[in-house]
Amino acid sequence: MVAAAFIGPGTVTTATLAGAGYGYTLLWAVLFSTLATVLLQEMAARLGVAGRLGLGDAIRQKVRHPVWRILAFALVLIAILGGNAAYEAGNLTGAVLGFDQWRVQLGVWQFNPLILLIGALAFLLLFSGKYRTIERFLVLLVGTMSLVFFFSALLIQPDLGAILQGLFVPVLPENALLMVMGLIGTTIVPYNLFLHASAAAKRWESAEDLQQARRDTVISVFLGGLITMAIVITAAAALHGQVDSVNNAGDLAQQLRPLLGEWAQPFLSLGFLAAGLSSSITAPLAAAFATAGILGWSSELTGKKFRMVWMFVLLIGIAFSLVGFRPLTVILFAQIANGILLPVIAAFLLWVMNDKNILGALTNTTARNVLGLIVLLVALGLGLKSIIGALG
Repeated sequence: MVAAAFIGPGTVTTATLAGAGYGYTLLWAVLFSTLATVLLQEMAARLGVAGRLGLGDAIRQKVRHPVWRILAFALVLIAILGGNAAYEAGNLTGAVLGFDQWRVQLGVWQFNPLILLIGALAFLLLFSGKYRTIERFLVLLVGTMSLVFFFSALLIQPDLGAILQGLFVPVLPENALLMVMGLIGTTIVPYNLFLHASAAAKRWESAEDLQQARRDTVISVFLGGLITMAIVITAAAALHGQVDSVNNAGDLAQQLRPLLGEWAQPFLSLGFLAAGLSSSITAPLAAAFATAGILGWSSELTGKKFRMVWMFVLLIGIAFSLVGFRPLTVILFAQIANGILLPVIAAFLLWVMNDKNILGALTNTTARNVLGLIVLLVALGLGLKSIIGALG
């Protein structure tokens, strides 16, 4: 579920542009962000499994001062609920990238009916209220992304030596700082921490399951990181040096055409479809978990208020994507709110993971706290980048 959440159309596009613009040199940034995500997501999983709390629940319990509580609630609701509603349009639009031939014209209105099919599928899965069913479907989507992007990376016959150098010899090319922050920012996602803690509490029954939960987290996040690396590698081998002609991930298909022929476009379109569909399911779910936890509602997937939240996020996304409307003002505010939220949530997570009343003997070790502080500093940089970028 976590891998499915952070490998969306935005990640695919960012990784494509990174490979096209800088070759293999920024692979180290993907590796760093993957390791940082493992660290934070393990904490979120431990909070859910050992503490039996979602992150929203923990915020509600730990933040007692009325003023700070109102500020915390407002920030989470604006960034997660409002932001995910705006981003959902991008998930759905990204899912149909490569299916332009399906577009229909009704008077002056042009739209892709595949968006409605994807929205309906997401709705039915979430409405089922069956966590295992949702999880298995996301496993299928992540598997599809793995097949498409790993196969693409192998097929393009990349330079193995350059890949290893890019992974383990950090280099910051000129004007590449924002791209590095973008690669990290598409992997370390604030709403994933809410999603993971709540989902872990539902999937695992007690602290005895913690080792299994940790193994699951490491495998899932590294698989997501490998998918991102595969996209960077494919773009580096196929598009590096052609950055002026690269606008989005769809340009990859043209470079694979000599190898796959007419299958190139539908093959990569399948990967984009899986990325967009997976995020269109997890974004509303994460918003519902965060909102329910913060406001003290039931986080049962069949709960009435819980369903109302994810329905709002999903329906807003469908409406915006169908009419081709990009809620720029909402997205800008969401970017600013998420830029503030990421370091705040990382700091709060470190705070709560040292609370023996919640976690007993399973609190953070000194090593985890030191590593967490390093990630927190990076999160501060990401936050500043997000805010500056949103303000132009």
